[in-house]
Amino acid sequence: MELKDRVAVVTGGASGIGRALCRTFAQRGAAAVVVSDLDGPGAEAVADELTDRGAKALAVRTDVADSEDVAALVAAATDAFGPVDIFCANAGIIVAGGPEVSDQDWDRIWAVNVKSHIYAARAVLPSMLERGEGYLVHTASAAGLLTQLGSAPYSVTKHAAVALAEWLSITYGDRGIRVSCLCPQAVWTGMAGAPKGGDSDLPDALAATKGTATGDGIVRPEEVADLVIEAMADERFLILPHPQVATYEQRRAGDRERWLKGMRRSQAQISGFGG
Repeated sequence: MELKDRVAVVTGGASGIGRALCRTFAQRGAAAVVVSDLDGPGAEAVADELTDRGAKALAVRTDVADSEDVAALVAAATDAFGPVDIFCANAGIIVAGGPEVSDQDWDRIWAVNVKSHIYAARAVLPSMLERGEGYLVHTASAAGLLTQLGSAPYSVTKHAAVALAEWLSITYGDRGIRVSCLCPQAVWTGMAGAPKGGDSDLPDALAATKGTATGDGIVRPEEVADLVIEAMADERFLILPHPQVATYEQRRAGDRERWLKGMRRSQAQISGFGG
């Protein structure tokens, strides 16, 4: 799908990858960009920036964990600009820990990282299927193909997000619905330590990072957004800003026992319990 003259909605659009997607969509000729975020003032700031640059944009405060909020978001976008052509379900959170994580935190991350994608599909699919075209972009993570050391909730929910994206592609691909699943490793966003609300010097940040999550380098959100545009033009399902992830996934599938042993070694190194 070409981006030009399309209406795009981006959740988590106030910062990080979401903000970069909004900016890039506007620069590449989208008919309109709807900036959605739980941070209403942040969404307004991004929408105002796009408008100042001559693009059509709208900010909508949205709690993606609330199905009614997501439905209202799509309704607001449609009322303002017409049918939604592209929906980027990008918002996500991380919670550290394992089974001991509270039920409240498990429920919240499940709602934000998985159910929000369900709500988005539920809200836009009827119109897209009626028109015979539409694009869903799901931001998951390399953790959805591999795992996330130190966070069972993130690993579990991102695997579920990938599975849902695959199911949607299989089920609706022959009816004009295209699906892409974004699975980066470390990106210079708030999750990686970037300051909220602003851009910062990536090389300085890299000097202070440690651990396997950043072992293959931290990429800028703008680089990720460019890759999403390329994947959409090719209608490619899997988007890997870190190409190494494809090799890791193949190793995982080819010899899971060996992969698990290697991940345990990485876990030990990070925890300081192994060499």
